[in-house]
Amino acid sequence: MRLSRPCLAAALVAALTCSITPRLSADPTPLLNPIPFDIQVGDVRVNLVPVAEGMVMPLWAVSPGDGSDRLFVIDQVGVVYLIKKGKLVDRPVLDLRKQIVKIKPNFDERGLLGIAFHPNFAKSGPGNGRVYLYTSEPTSSGKSDFPLKDAQNIDHHSVVTEWRFHSSNPDVIDPSSRREIMRFDQPQFNHDGGAIAFGPDGMLYIGVGDGGKAHDKGDGHSPGGNGQDRMKVLGKILRIDPLGRSGKKAANGQYSVPADNPFVGEPTWLPEIWASGMRNPFRMSFDRKDGTFTTGDIGQNMIEEINIIVRGGNYGWPIKEGTFYFDRRQGKEGSIYIKPLTKAELPKMIDPVIQYDHDDGISVIGGFVYRGSAIPKLVGQYVFGEWTRKSGKKLGRLLYADLKTAKAYEILQANGKPAGRYVTGFGEDDNGELYLLSSDSVGPKGKTGMVFKIMPVK
Repeated sequence: MRLSRPCLAAALVAALTCSITPRLSADPTPLLNPIPFDIQVGDVRVNLVPVAEGMVMPLWAVSPGDGSDRLFVIDQVGVVYLIKKGKLVDRPVLDLRKQIVKIKPNFDERGLLGIAFHPNFAKSGPGNGRVYLYTSEPTSSGKSDFPLKDAQNIDHHSVVTEWRFHSSNPDVIDPSSRREIMRFDQPQFNHDGGAIAFGPDGMLYIGVGDGGKAHDKGDGHSPGGNGQDRMKVLGKILRIDPLGRSGKKAANGQYSVPADNPFVGEPTWLPEIWASGMRNPFRMSFDRKDGTFTTGDIGQNMIEEINIIVRGGNYGWPIKEGTFYFDRRQGKEGSIYIKPLTKAELPKMIDPVIQYDHDDGISVIGGFVYRGSAIPKLVGQYVFGEWTRKSGKKLGRLLYADLKTAKAYEILQANGKPAGRYVTGFGEDDNGELYLLSSDSVGPKGKTGMVFKIMPVK
């Protein structure tokens, strides 16, 4: 499997920044098989032990970091669940099904998409008891803080909110505690992004997709793509202080922009932007040991990628996809080429640390660097997945990669079989042990959503 190119090697050495340089070939013919080598099976075997079932489409699971042996799971349809001491609690933590947009059961990329606990959740002082959610809500439910002036129609709003738990029941969120942090226009129903996570610096990072459709084109998309538009939140990683204690207060008064954000004071940039050039940063996480910030950016019809996110980084979309030039002018799906870029398309951009094409899998699902102790061979490895091998087939896979050598491998179960279900997300508990979230359904319907603990083979 071809996972690196010269630019990638330079990036890993030089703080993961490199310039896109002209390619050796100027052949305008699209590449039909850009990465001809497959991901190989690694030497790690695991047991996938069920710990919760009966959900619709579980997407992410996190611990509050308070040593309570609790894992909070978000279901795309709008429900937060609790796994406590290894068992699913009957009563939902929070039910937002009436607040979010109406979800399409056959396939949808909207819903309850992200959850993050403030790092001071279990400590006294600022941030105590606070949890944050990322949802897709109707446009009628509020006013956008970042309206799209170039959109004829707005499909919905992406909304980041803060919540607190009931004083009488620490396992249930108080619905009346809702505080809206920010909301922004989404022109289409897909590419919402939705990942949120707190970094080691205590700031909240928000992964926002390019707005939807394909090629980063169409209604609500800038001529050069939203991913490269410096005055849009779409196609970006944002960084804010939701408590409003660091930097300058936002116009809506609900958060502040840290003074050390890379584009603060730049009149042609939104100050909330931390990194740009993203297509659909659906899942992201921070390594609990060294703070490495990784995101899985879901590709169009050819390339899936894992990126290491750095301050002010530009990851190329829609100028490039993976390490390849993406020609959105062709109007074709999968229009990637090895050809020179024009002078206007030569800003400094960062290549992915891991990439693979759709011969290997569709829709990368970012995960975590494993810092548990149960599976020694995985310690320090980035564990992630792919939604499916082929469209409409329940062939999702569990993968791991060494981010330093850019080599990825498949993890099989003890019986020699792959995960075998649609991989929808991951979870990490207080001890650094990981969980696989999956479903038997393409869309958010039915009750086949399950959470598995990734355990060693005994």
